[in-house]
Amino acid sequence: MLFHYHLWTPFVEETERFYQQLGFQVTQRIGKYAGEFTSFDPPLDWDDFREQQILFRIIEMKRGAINLTFGYGKKVMFDHIGFLVTEAERLQVLGRAEGLGLTIQANERRTFIGTPFGFRIELQTHPDAVESETGDRLLQLGITTPTPSLEPLLSQLLARPVTEITTSVSERMHARHVVFSGIPALPVQDPNGLEVRTVSPLALIDGRIED
Repeated sequence: MLFHYHLWTPFVEETERFYQQLGFQVTQRIGKYAGEFTSFDPPLDWDDFREQQILFRIIEMKRGAINLTFGYGKKVMFDHIGFLVTEAERLQVLGRAEGLGLTIQANERRTFIGTPFGFRIELQTHPDAVESETGDRLLQLGITTPTPSLEPLLSQLLARPVTEITTSVSERMHARHVVFSGIPALPVQDPNGLEVRTVSPLALIDGRIED
């Protein structure tokens, strides 16, 4: 199940506020302050630390079965997507990744697979990565890449059609749009230029979003 994406952004506070307005809750804030990584988790809010020159490494927000993270970057950059899998599925995907010659980084919490398209794929086995696996879902993420063939690679890795990822070719790699399930709403753009749309789960037909 696609559940996650991560961005680097110079608009950290604005991004948090935008997704809060869409019903996401902040679950973690970690930033570098006075040379050390420090937690600024809720109930702290921006009024408590805005003036402290914190370099945020990660802010995590959740809603239903959706998890998104972002951290400070000098420019907007798309870093990775994440799939929630079982341990057996993780091992199977890793075997396919090794066969394709892809780079693998793993620790006790997360596994990352490098791709030739400029972003990584996270495999997550811990159910606490989301609020609820039966809640609102990340239905679709649109990614542009300088070269085609991303969709076939994803299908090879996961051994299924990965219809929740749509691709197009552009001069640079970036996330173009995202679709969540929930109360239908008109598309809006987040502070990083990502078009965000919310649709009824019934709009998901054969893995594709029906306009």
